[in-house]
Amino acid sequence: MPVEPDPRPQPPREPELEDCCGTGCVMCVFDAYQIAQENYELALAAWLARHPEATS
Repeated sequence: MPVEPDPRPQPPREPELEDCCGTGCVMCVFDAYQIAQENYELALAAWLARHPEATS
């Protein structure tokens, strides 16, 4: 199967509640997820601008 040269960005996996250790880490898994989600939304917006024929 050929690799698509500009694949649609995929959303990050949302962590489960049990993925957090609950010790107040400086960079909690939920903080990392929030950053990844923001990056995904920016990447998706850019991808949709390059692919106007795609549906959101």
